[in-house]
Amino acid sequence: MTEYLTLDEGTIAYDLTGAGPLVVLAHGMGDSRHSYRFVAPVLAAAGYRVASVDIRGCGDSSTGWKGYSRTDIASDLVALVRHLGGPAVIVGQSISGGAATIAAATAPDLIVGLAELAPFTRKQSMDLGGLLRVKNHRAGTVQLAKVMMTGSLTAWLAYLDLAISAKPTDWGTERSRIQATLSQPEYGRVLQAMTKTTPADAGAQLANVRCPVLIVEGSADPDWADPRAEGERILADLPAGLGELAVIDGAGHYPHAETPRELLDLLLPFLGRTLAPATQPRNA
Repeated sequence: MTEYLTLDEGTIAYDLTGAGPLVVLAHGMGDSRHSYRFVAPVLAAAGYRVASVDIRGCGDSSTGWKGYSRTDIASDLVALVRHLGGPAVIVGQSISGGAATIAAATAPDLIVGLAELAPFTRKQSMDLGGLLRVKNHRAGTVQLAKVMMTGSLTAWLAYLDLAISAKPTDWGTERSRIQATLSQPEYGRVLQAMTKTTPADAGAQLANVRCPVLIVEGSADPDWADPRAEGERILADLPAGLGELAVIDGAGHYPHAETPRELLDLLLPFLGRTLAPATQPRNA
């Protein structure tokens, strides 16, 4: 059953399953908590209380918020953890990876670990060489630019077809669901607004993180010419010894939906080191 947290500007929707230490799953722009459909049940079975959240302006959360920056999303995540009773590990993908960084830096008493999936967590610079050298990176960048400039749903769907390199078995149904949601003008406006945000606010907080961090990149992610190098740059900006990097071969920008088994093989041991599960993992 979907639950709601009412904040000053709107409401945040989330599903809560399982019992034990808290894990919050936060998705990327233009998506919803449904993107963790393959991951959340396994984590709950492994002895964790799992909150799959629709970030502001997405899914069943309300639209019409004043801002959609990573700092804004971070404040919602912290409020949710406080509401549910922390501490928690946040698993954040893409824009929510950056938001998770800010949440951990600003609420170290509540956030005790971060798993960032294909995160935009630091200020980006144009990689002209990479754009010329890597076809998928060039194609993905072009489609995202169209979304940013015009709000084109066609361009976003074309981007997703590139970014989801290893298609889930239900991708046809999932793609149709995303298309139906974003065809509603209010959700399309949120997507366009999010593409215009910068991860510089998250990058400014990397040095202030004090909890363990797992960075997961997909080798086929079109958002970077070299996803591993992006992950290494994030690690370099964290305090020494806090971060670890894993690259899933063949995954794109959505490893939680594309390669959930490989992700869980990384995530369950990380959670075991940062949170004490109520029971031994049954699917590790």
